[in-house]
Amino acid sequence: MPIEIPTDLTPELVPLSWLIGEWEGRGRLGSGDEDSEHFLQHVSFTHNGLPYLQYRAESWLTDDEGTRLRPLTVETGFWALERKQLDADGGPGLVPADIVPVLKSADEVEALRNKDGGFDISVSISHPGGISELYYGQIKGPQIQLTTDMVMRGSHSKDYSAATRIFGLVDGNLLWRWDVATGGETGKGLEAHASAFLHKVS
Repeated sequence: MPIEIPTDLTPELVPLSWLIGEWEGRGRLGSGDEDSEHFLQHVSFTHNGLPYLQYRAESWLTDDEGTRLRPLTVETGFWALERKQLDADGGPGLVPADIVPVLKSADEVEALRNKDGGFDISVSISHPGGISELYYGQIKGPQIQLTTDMVMRGSHSKDYSAATRIFGLVDGNLLWRWDVATGGETGKGLEAHASAFLHKVS
C-alpha cells in the first residue's frame, strides 16, 4: 500500500507521515496467551502545521468477540523528530514560533539522519493516574522503536519504572507492542504489557 504524504505537511514530519490518520483494531493484554484479556483501540495521529504529531489512543475492554464491555484507558501525547530546539521554534509555553518552519526543505531534514539511516525521535505520552512517559528512539521507514528515558509519577501513582514500544506498518496495518517494568520488585525487568493490530479507518 503506497504512503500518501499530505501536501501541507511541514518537512520534518515527512518521516512520520505514514502514522497520520485514524486507526482502529483489536489487541490482547499481557503476552497475548489464551488467558489474556481482549481490548479494542482507536488511535489518531493528527497535525496542525507545527513540527509534531498529536497522538491520542482510547481503549476498551472487550469480550472474545470484540463487544465492548467497559472503558479501559486513554493516553495522549506528541511525536516529533529529536533535534535541538532553535530560536525559531515555539515555546516555552505560548511563545510563538516563526511563521516559516524551522526546517524548510527535505535536504535539511535529511541532514538529521542518524548513522543507522533512520531518524531519532522523541515521544511524550500522558496517562490517567498521574503518569507521564518520555521516550527516545528511532524511526526507520515504517518501523519505530522507543525506550523510556524517564517515567514521571505522581505521589499516589502506581509503580511503573520503564517501558519500550515498537510500531510497524505491515500491509497497510499498524502493529504495535508495549513492554513495561512496574518496578514493584527489585530487579524486575520488562514484561509483555499489550499488543494490537490496527487497520486504518480514515
